[in-house]
Amino acid sequence: MAKVAFLGLGVMGFPMAGHLAAKGHEVTVYNRTAAKAEAWVKRHGGQWAATPADAARDCDFVMACVGNDDDLRAVCLGDQGAFSGMKPGAIFVDHTTVSAKVTREMAAAADERGLAFVDAPVSGGQAGAENGQLSVMCGGDATAYGAAEPVMAAYAKICRRLGDSGAGQVTKMCNQIAIAGLVQGLSEALHFAEKAGLSISDVVEVISQGAAGSWQMQNRYQTMEADRFDFGFAVDLMRKDLGICLATANETGASLPVTALVDQFYKDVQKMGGGRWDTSSLIARLRKLG
Repeated sequence: MAKVAFLGLGVMGFPMAGHLAAKGHEVTVYNRTAAKAEAWVKRHGGQWAATPADAARDCDFVMACVGNDDDLRAVCLGDQGAFSGMKPGAIFVDHTTVSAKVTREMAAAADERGLAFVDAPVSGGQAGAENGQLSVMCGGDATAYGAAEPVMAAYAKICRRLGDSGAGQVTKMCNQIAIAGLVQGLSEALHFAEKAGLSISDVVEVISQGAAGSWQMQNRYQTMEADRFDFGFAVDLMRKDLGICLATANETGASLPVTALVDQFYKDVQKMGGGRWDTSSLIARLRKLG
């Protein structure tokens, strides 16, 4: 069992930290809003700290799941940042979806301080976090990853190292690119079935057993049919992630025409007031169009 800090107690971080505590790790949590950290301790035990540095002090591992590049820098750097409190040889594991650029920046800053840094974005959504069934895609030093993997197993369905620093974030970009096109295709199929006067349930029962079947189809078609969008990853966050994908594509010369198009469709959903709706809300845009 390890001494672990967890920074960021949002819809993902709160249950992930809970799984660490349930596995017997000694967990200290930090959250920008202290009330959420206090609520976590009340539910799971352990302790909370007022700053990332205090949370990280004397820990073997420091996990983070925050919002974006700037949030990651804020919890890592400065007098109150986690790096200033971590002991030499400790390992920082970042579960935030951020750019590969900031990942490599933080990995270099960690290395200067005698620390290790593993980028480890996750996929599986809130349900995956709550059920301990996340897919964790990692980059960084192989030895550091090998030490961190048994700890991450508390909430991982699968955990893999894909390469050096940044490889985990690039893999997460692949994940988001695939989801964007898939959800748009599913939305169009269900909208098309509606317009043709078919039963969505009947259509999905048949086509989900063939080549069109997917996790999104099985888990989202009923809520999409009911025009309910409170069951997954928010549109605002998806646009943040797709922005990272498109910026990286410009840097590498990759072509992402469908991703760029779907990003604009999500922009339309935001304009409809759906920034906090889940990503399956692309169908709401199609319904609005007629």
